[in-house]
Amino acid sequence: MVRRELREHIFKLLFQIEFNEMKEMPEHVELYLECITSALDSDKEYIQNKFYAVCEKVEEIDELINSHVTGWKTSRMNKVDLTLLRLAVYEMKWDDEVPVKVAINEAVELAKRFSGEEGPSFVNGVLAKIAE
Repeated sequence: MVRRELREHIFKLLFQIEFNEMKEMPEHVELYLECITSALDSDKEYIQNKFYAVCEKVEEIDELINSHVTGWKTSRMNKVDLTLLRLAVYEMKWDDEVPVKVAINEAVELAKRFSGEEGPSFVNGVLAKIAE
């Protein structure tokens, strides 16, 4: 599985934390990974590890996002955009394997697929401010 596909699966799992309690997530993760029949065990391990790594940093990531936006707070953001921002910020700040420009580009590409009309430009704008 290529990184773009792995990232999409991580995004889909992260989106669920908006609607489920964290104590329920291990079961959701397990069920989700069982459904990805095309993934190798190493792919599933990567998805799971990165998902939990991002979850551990959500509060810190949200503070960083909130400090770089005006007129918006994470509590008011579109949940798709917020999830994309969380994943990208994690990659930008804590994942040495992902260059900042790649994290931003991948988040914008996912926003084109999963967000609303304004999503890609909103995600790009916030991430550009954080990258400065």
